[in-house]
Amino acid sequence: MTSVVDRRPLWGGRVMALLGIVIVALSLRTAVAGISPIVAQISVDIPLDSAAVGLIGAVPPVIFALAAVFTASIARRVGLERLLVIALVLTVGGHLLRSAASGLPELLIGTALAIAGAGIGNVLLPPLVKRYFPDRVGLLTSLYATVISIGSAIPAVLATPVADAAGWRTSLAMWSVLSGISAIPWIAVMLEHRRERAALRAGQEAPELPEVADRLAAPIWKSGVAWTIALVFAVSTLNVYALFAWLPKLLVETAGVTAGEAGALLALNSIVGVPAALIIPILALRMKRVGILLELGVAFFVIGYLGLLFAPSTLTIVWVILIGGGPLIFPVCLALINLRTRTQNGSVALSGFAQAVGYTVGVLGPLVVGFLHQATGGWTAPLLFLIATALCCAVAGVRLSRPTFVEDELAAR
Repeated sequence: MTSVVDRRPLWGGRVMALLGIVIVALSLRTAVAGISPIVAQISVDIPLDSAAVGLIGAVPPVIFALAAVFTASIARRVGLERLLVIALVLTVGGHLLRSAASGLPELLIGTALAIAGAGIGNVLLPPLVKRYFPDRVGLLTSLYATVISIGSAIPAVLATPVADAAGWRTSLAMWSVLSGISAIPWIAVMLEHRRERAALRAGQEAPELPEVADRLAAPIWKSGVAWTIALVFAVSTLNVYALFAWLPKLLVETAGVTAGEAGALLALNSIVGVPAALIIPILALRMKRVGILLELGVAFFVIGYLGLLFAPSTLTIVWVILIGGGPLIFPVCLALINLRTRTQNGSVALSGFAQAVGYTVGVLGPLVVGFLHQATGGWTAPLLFLIATALCCAVAGVRLSRPTFVEDELAAR
């Protein structure tokens, strides 16, 4: 029997799975990025003060963390494909509910539902890649990580024009169409699996389904590798959320740029990550010492932060670009979820655990930076804090350079 890891044509027998992964990746960030550009329009019908806007902004990392905690255990009982379809239905419902909201409670509940579905999708994509494309893990991880980055930018381009032309409710509701379309390939995959099982019961020959692995020998939290990857994910998430919240204000106050220029620099900071998402997972698959990539990300973060600390108004754009290169550790994390697991079940468990820890810690980024800025009246303490968190990732890079698998580590206990 041919091994499932033998290379075969990318489209060969896996068209629906490939389309499903790509379209789901495109839809994952619309629930997060689709509301902030049109807050002013929403406020005309639903009064939103600063506290309400802050509350809406705090929902994504909290819900992502909660979704990551429960997804792995539910996936074992329900199945990856079925759970993903359920998540997409939840996302569609959330988009529609918040588009019909008459007050802040409905807006928050709809946002939470849409983001919960996206959070489940976050966890399921790495194991789905491992299940359907074990021979092309690096390529597929690069592809969907890049598509996620593109999907994060689409609402910034479309949300406001659609709201101006057709109203904010239409602007929010339109993302439900993309989420609904995302479910179609996976429904087709499940129907094909059902036909194959029926053929087997009838004694006919049918293609072998991707293997579903047994349970881990011990809870995932007993794995040192899992904790190390979770730490890397946490560092990436904390820094990204902190930068989204505070980089424009920091640049205005330290570099002397205008608010408009600061917004443009924040956009540039985000765009820098797109090439990294495309290239880094492929490099991670081929490199013997994956930790080098993590250390490179740390170097980008630290040099950029030091530039803003000591010479913010000199070469400001260079510091912003360097900091934008720091989050390359995020696609490394996505790749490591499959590179440091042997089985589909290990990938599901590690994905859920790393993202649960990462998003929980990530919530602290904007809060701690804001507290330090308010307490000191400057940006030295916040920047030193961010440098310290990045250096933690350098230590993790040394640990992850050794090719230890989660299943082996847990079995040895």
